[in-house]
Order: sequence, then structure tokens, then C-alpha cells
Amino acid sequence: MLKVLVACGNGMGSSLIIKMKVEKVLKDMNMQFNIHHASVGQAKSDAKNFDLVLVSRAFVNDFKVNEKTKVIGLVNLLSEEEIRTKVSEALGL
Repeated sequence: MLKVLVACGNGMGSSLIIKMKVEKVLKDMNMQFNIHHASVGQAKSDAKNFDLVLVSRAFVNDFKVNEKTKVIGLVNLLSEEEIRTKVSEALGL
């Protein structure tokens, strides 16, 4: 099961909206997943416990993670097409 974390610098409300977009994309991709959302501050310390972390491209370099965690930087946080493309690339699909 894929463990996913979605984070937004604007707060928990915006990360919840992004989480719903990511959920839709992962369901459309027939993925089995567990997804959580957090502020960027909280996500930085929690990221090592996840397989994928999706954040704004501006925050990617703020994340220090292990080799199993992939941090995906998004330009348009609400673009299902961008989410699908970047998740597929990160997972080698």
C-alpha cells in the first residue's frame, strides 16, 4: 500500500483540497493508498514515514528524506493531469 502525504504552505484547509485531487487521481490509476495532509512545517518532520510527498515546487528543497521517500514538486497543485504525470514518473509507471 502506497503511503502518501500532501502538504501546503497555506495551511490545513488548502492541503485538504489538494488531498482530494490526489485521491481522485490515485483512484483513477487503480492504486492502493493511504493519504494524509499536513502543513509544510509538520510534513517536513513526517515525510520520512511516507512513500510519496506532494508539495508546491517551491518547497521541494525544504524536505530532507530517506531514499524510499519521493518528494514531488507541483507547479499547479490542483492540476489532476500534472499530479497523474508526476506520480507516474516517480513510481516508474
